[in-house]
Amino acid sequence: MDGPSPVWKWTKRLVGFGALAALLGAVFLAFAVGIAARSLPSFYQLKSSQTGQTIRVLSRDGSEIVEIGPSFGEWLSHEEIPQNMRNAMIAVEDKRFHSHFGVDPIRLTGAIVEGVTGARSRLGGTSTITQQLARNLFLSSNRTFDRKAREAVLAMALEWNFSKEQILELYLNKVYFGGGAYGIDSASRKFFSHPGRELSVAEASIIAGLVKAPSRYSPTADVQAAVDRAAVVLRLMREQGYITADQASVDVDTVELKQQAGQNSVRYFTDYVLPQLDLILPETNAPLEVWTTLDVGMQRAATAAVAANSPEGAQGALVSLDRDGAILALVGGTDYVESNFNRATNAMRQPGSSWKLFVYLAALEKGYTPDDRVVDTPVTIDGWSPRNSNGRNVGETNLRTAFAYSINTVAAQLGNEVGFGTVASMARRFGISSPISTFPSMVLGSSEVRLIEMTQAFAGISARGMKVMPYGITKVVTADGETIYEHEQPRENKVVPDYVAAGITDLLQAAVQTGTGRAAQIGRPVAGKTGTTSSNKDGWFVGFSSGITTGVWMGRDDAKRVAGLQGGRAPARAFAAYMRYAVKDRPEEQFDTELNLPEWALEPDEEAMFGDPDDYYFIDEQGNLIEPGRRDPESPAFDIDGEQGLDPVAEPPPAVTDDFLDEALGRRPNGPERQRPRQNPSISQEPPRRPNSPPPQSVSDPNFLGDG
Repeated sequence: MDGPSPVWKWTKRLVGFGALAALLGAVFLAFAVGIAARSLPSFYQLKSSQTGQTIRVLSRDGSEIVEIGPSFGEWLSHEEIPQNMRNAMIAVEDKRFHSHFGVDPIRLTGAIVEGVTGARSRLGGTSTITQQLARNLFLSSNRTFDRKAREAVLAMALEWNFSKEQILELYLNKVYFGGGAYGIDSASRKFFSHPGRELSVAEASIIAGLVKAPSRYSPTADVQAAVDRAAVVLRLMREQGYITADQASVDVDTVELKQQAGQNSVRYFTDYVLPQLDLILPETNAPLEVWTTLDVGMQRAATAAVAANSPEGAQGALVSLDRDGAILALVGGTDYVESNFNRATNAMRQPGSSWKLFVYLAALEKGYTPDDRVVDTPVTIDGWSPRNSNGRNVGETNLRTAFAYSINTVAAQLGNEVGFGTVASMARRFGISSPISTFPSMVLGSSEVRLIEMTQAFAGISARGMKVMPYGITKVVTADGETIYEHEQPRENKVVPDYVAAGITDLLQAAVQTGTGRAAQIGRPVAGKTGTTSSNKDGWFVGFSSGITTGVWMGRDDAKRVAGLQGGRAPARAFAAYMRYAVKDRPEEQFDTELNLPEWALEPDEEAMFGDPDDYYFIDEQGNLIEPGRRDPESPAFDIDGEQGLDPVAEPPPAVTDDFLDEALGRRPNGPERQRPRQNPSISQEPPRRPNSPPPQSVSDPNFLGDG
């Protein structure tokens, strides 16, 4: 009898080697899984881990305006997750989830067969829920054999350490559903505006269908694609016995999708305020709710006003502050998607004649009043000869008219008189932090400045001379409700006296009522100032009404000329369009323009008492005033201002003696006279300045403009 054939011997050897290799492979795999299982974090650690910080930005009324970073929502335990949600995910992603050990041998074998026969994807479609969880927790998404092998080992380690319920709980709370939403609670709130505990069958099918391609099947991007994908999920659920045939359909009309805000301009605001969190908060990775000062309605109105009024080819920006500095609206450009450069907070542009605010503030503080006489005449200062935009001069006028019509020569003279360094110092007081030159041309706005700085300065005038600091964050709250930051108003800091604030408000109101800012009128008191730079490169209007201060800038990013761009046109119109909405729910407020001058700014007694040349005023030894005698005891008496007011029937004061007159007038009998006191003015001399005297006749020529 012949022994075993050589073929049989080799077959037995190959089988033996194969069995040994399989045994060694199994031992190695078990060893690898055991090592991996020992190194895995605990279930509690996996629950608390997250891949980034979520920041929900809320408006002043608590509505969400944007969510930045990954959103994890509320953690739902296995029992809190709706049964339909669990069934939907298992049906579409891993129908043998409850029977495999982390890797599905049937799906793996099918994938190998497909690979051998030339299927489209050699490694696709093989991952179980446990493998997907392992990849999301520990690995990248590289489609390599090495990564798939490590994924399988980690999946079996997860199955070794945790129950099926724990694995499904981890998966449903951590898987990515698109739009920054991680976990079913976050996805439910993002797409349906309610917690994940309340998901219906149709909503669960939509969310489960997102895992395959979150961006493609997102209901906020393509509702029909989301519904079609949900129909596939429902069909699988019906085939696997999770639902009945009646439940296996999606009516898109019954699914209430969350409305999207659609305001890309709010990103200008969030780009400005959110970096401030690094300064005001301790280091934390916890999810945060950031409550802001932004008014959604005002932001929408501001966006529309800028877009509707910006000249073709030009950009526009707007900043609006409440009386305490709270940012109500902020627009940094006509379209954030096209350009995210924030022109409201970062762009440095010449403010033109809106800078005259600081020139006239310095003049008012020095003692000028709105009714004081000034002269519009050609002037040269250190070789610089400013001119008015119309090339003409009108001669004598008053301060109010010069400001309202933005006469450049008057501003130059005032700046030269008070000192250009004084003007720069005044700007610093009101919050201008940009570099300021002290060349003579600075009075016409040659120093570049940011829009938010100019708006801050005008807000200080609206606040009657108080320093105003813009802010955008009111409080920051953690996910568990703990307030870790709350805005506190800084100490009040008065930067100019009341009479200066009242005087400049008078001038600013005149600029809108009769001057270059007439296009900014809104049917209630408005105070503001236009600004236009050379060759119409920049147009400005900054003003306030009813406690809201708003600044508007328009121009090109490349600083090229914009035809017809003047501060009194497009920027003023945008200001008016926005402010009509912004103040509609606020009571109308009248401005305080009454000048209560300090004693040092009032006329000295010896000048204030100038009246009839025949009247003399003397002081007796006790310092008491001795009134002059009347010229005619029968005629009406006159008070010290030259108006009737004294009692005409009162007894005249007693005559003074010759000795008293000699002493008072510096005369010596038969000797030289002492130095005479200043003579009384003549009747034709201009009377002393009065803060409430009627203004002189203003310029009526509509072409009389010193500023565009």
